[in-house]
Amino acid sequence: MGRYKKLLVPIDGSESSIHALKESFKLAVNEGSWITVVSVVPPYTGDLDMVAVGDVLASIRKPCEDALSNAEKIAKTEGALIKTVCEEGEVHERIIDLADAENCDLIIMGRRGLRRIERALVGSVTARVIGYGHKDILVVPKNTQAGWRKILVATDGSKYSKAASEKAIDFAKSYGGELLAVSVVDVPSEFYAEAPQVVDDMTKKAKEFVADIKKKAEIFNIKTSTVTGEGESYEVITDLAKKEKADVIIMGSHGRTGLKRLLMGSVTEETIGHSPCPVLVVKI
Repeated sequence: MGRYKKLLVPIDGSESSIHALKESFKLAVNEGSWITVVSVVPPYTGDLDMVAVGDVLASIRKPCEDALSNAEKIAKTEGALIKTVCEEGEVHERIIDLADAENCDLIIMGRRGLRRIERALVGSVTARVIGYGHKDILVVPKNTQAGWRKILVATDGSKYSKAASEKAIDFAKSYGGELLAVSVVDVPSEFYAEAPQVVDDMTKKAKEFVADIKKKAEIFNIKTSTVTGEGESYEVITDLAKKEKADVIIMGSHGRTGLKRLLMGSVTEETIGHSPCPVLVVKI
């Protein structure tokens, strides 16, 4: 069973991070999980010899302390038990390090309102946690609720998407959910004219990928449907999630990426940026 027993929820006081915190309470109840809530104070880069440096550092820490105090109040109202931690340093590094130190299974993060992908994801803390971390991450857009009744799992046949499909099957089995497996053929338009056989072969492979998930899921009597699509991968995935009213998208992330590749974006990041529902990124 790939269930989550220890959750880490980074907050910064924003509406989106508080929404993610509230959604973590639901998952914790269902999974019997422990929750650690962290807020990170960015590093101070000013003159440490300043007479008023104590006041400066106190003012820098205040948003962190206020966010955690608010989290404790919300948790008490919701009847949830949490542990709060205030860290200092580069935000994504502290989140990743704390997840390791606390032996957390899942990091739950908020996503602000939909914007252009370059503004929404490039350089964001979430992108860096996904790119450099090795814990599963659930990204929760504002005004969405995490659920496991209708699960869309995306596959490209890689070992990363196989790990995602195993997690999807596990949750569908545990919560009586159904699966929608999708694989996308994403090639330049000129391929259709210049190398039609290559496209045909890729389409055949895509059908095999989703058929394999269906076969494994049906062993556990999980209702499963399959879709193969053509086009921009993230567009096909997010459009399908919206059309089918999916509760969650589950997908893999292709391991740790260098900063250059990270900032160029990936299918995972683009899917998160446009998704109408929470996205669970499964790491291996």
